[in-house]
Amino acid sequence: MTLRLLLIPVLAMMLALVSGPGLAAGLKNVLAGHASPYLALHGQDPVAWQEWNAATLARAKRENKLLFVSVGYFSCHWCHVMQQESYRNPAIAALLNKYFIPVKVDRELNGALDAGLIDFTERLKGVAGWPLNAFVTPEGYPAYAVLYEPPAEFKQLLTRLAETWKTRGQDFATAARDAGSTLRSLPATAPVSREAVARLHAQFMDETWHQADTLQGGFNRVSKFPMVPHLAYLLETYVRGWDPRLGEFLVLTLDQMARKGLRDHVHGGFFRYTVDPDWSTPHFEKMLYDNAQLARLYARAAVVLQRPDYRRVAHQALDFMLADLAAPGGGFYTALSALDRQGREGGAYLWSRDAIGQRLQGAEFALARRVWGLDAPAPFDLGYLPQEKRPVTDPERRLLEGTLAKLRLAGRNKQVPKDTKINAGLNGLALSALVEAGQGEPRFLEAARRLKDYLARTLLDQGRLLKTRAGKRVFADAELDDYAYVVAGLSDYARVTRDAGADALARKLADQAWRRFFSERGWQREERPLLATLGPEPVLADGALPSPAAVLMDVTQAWSGPGKEDAFASRLVQARAMLGTPLALTIFDYPGSLRVLARGTEGLKRP
Repeated sequence: MTLRLLLIPVLAMMLALVSGPGLAAGLKNVLAGHASPYLALHGQDPVAWQEWNAATLARAKRENKLLFVSVGYFSCHWCHVMQQESYRNPAIAALLNKYFIPVKVDRELNGALDAGLIDFTERLKGVAGWPLNAFVTPEGYPAYAVLYEPPAEFKQLLTRLAETWKTRGQDFATAARDAGSTLRSLPATAPVSREAVARLHAQFMDETWHQADTLQGGFNRVSKFPMVPHLAYLLETYVRGWDPRLGEFLVLTLDQMARKGLRDHVHGGFFRYTVDPDWSTPHFEKMLYDNAQLARLYARAAVVLQRPDYRRVAHQALDFMLADLAAPGGGFYTALSALDRQGREGGAYLWSRDAIGQRLQGAEFALARRVWGLDAPAPFDLGYLPQEKRPVTDPERRLLEGTLAKLRLAGRNKQVPKDTKINAGLNGLALSALVEAGQGEPRFLEAARRLKDYLARTLLDQGRLLKTRAGKRVFADAELDDYAYVVAGLSDYARVTRDAGADALARKLADQAWRRFFSERGWQREERPLLATLGPEPVLADGALPSPAAVLMDVTQAWSGPGKEDAFASRLVQARAMLGTPLALTIFDYPGSLRVLARGTEGLKRP
């Protein structure tokens, strides 16, 4: 029985009408001054926000209340909109405080919880995203979820749910438990043969060409995301000569991402995604994880596709990370907000035609008018986003670089608030990017050395990896993704620099990760999950971030084999044997795991 069918009784209960809202009582908002910038933003809300922890769930059980778990992140535009419209609305706050235990979650601090609620929401509604607002029973089972809701509709939903829990709470809880308590049998295991890997790869390529946008690049979506794990696998496939058509598609996609609105041509770095299919209209947040992955992808593509300009794109992404995300004490911050300090979306990146004309003259302004489309109506309320809307010759590109440098001097990117968390896993991705994409450039390798030292000195506590440092507060709950990305970063650093200490630390942390997060039942994203539906999974999907299980397997696979240390061999055999069946069902979601199988089965080397 599917989760959607199991939830029909719950959805039916939503139709109950209810009485008016109550007054806030009992709880107090605990987020004021929180070390997470996102949670601190909610510290003055009239909602009595709590943190996600065992004590909060225990209180929900004592008071027999639903938990209202609202997940977001610092640079999420619609998260801020819902805060202004609903969480600072006294009437809505009164409903939340009286009838629920309201919990605010920074998804970058609770990645496993976020993944579990995203999965629940996708199964329930067919779509997921942020802000993600889930109603969770005191036992820890998600029962219902909504994304952004206008305040009137949100208030009605809270009222209906409060009455449903009051009058039919046991039925509600039972339906949620039945939906979430699917039998978790041991995953099917069998060695995956070379022939099976070839079939899975063919299936992946069939799905790739089904979803590929061969006119605009990327994959057929209303919004366009980089999807780096998928592009990295396709680039590796092209290297092996399995599908020569990929060269044209990869060049198209990489050109579109580099030349149009996904990339900030003035200050450097990539935005998170575009809301249109032709890469022109970005959501303006910039994430460390996107820029780290894209820098590495473009550096590799520069070699494979013989495009030296891609190497410049990679280096500009790294320079953006160093200029705008590097923390003074070491490590990299998590993100830049989509809003400027005046609360305007994209305000730091958009220009009026007059503002551009004040800084450019003659041939420079004429070129900008043609390439950036300044004679067309401004596509944004605040003006134009510099991007290549017309073809550019090599001489014009050199002139264009000078025009961008003049705009860069305005320093408007300094107006963008930063998420100042220093997340272990995301810094592991940054370390890999600096050593892989920055090879041959002393400034990047020196930055990599500093980051390696920071990870070893600051984000380890008695040999265990910490999740993050945010201000003076330390979070000691590192998850699988943190371990996997840090292990990969240290391993990449050791391979490039021959640093024996980094190699030893990578192996030590890898051993911890396997022991803490892998069992005969599969992979667990966190050691002691509080969400009741979080359990071991035989395979973890790739998304905006690569599958942490696939990353860890890929690194430790490189340490095993004939003539090599085989401390991880038995674990790898067991983990690889779990992959065949789930990959065959939805192969396009798992390029990282498919890469692990291909490299292990056919003895592939790192590209």
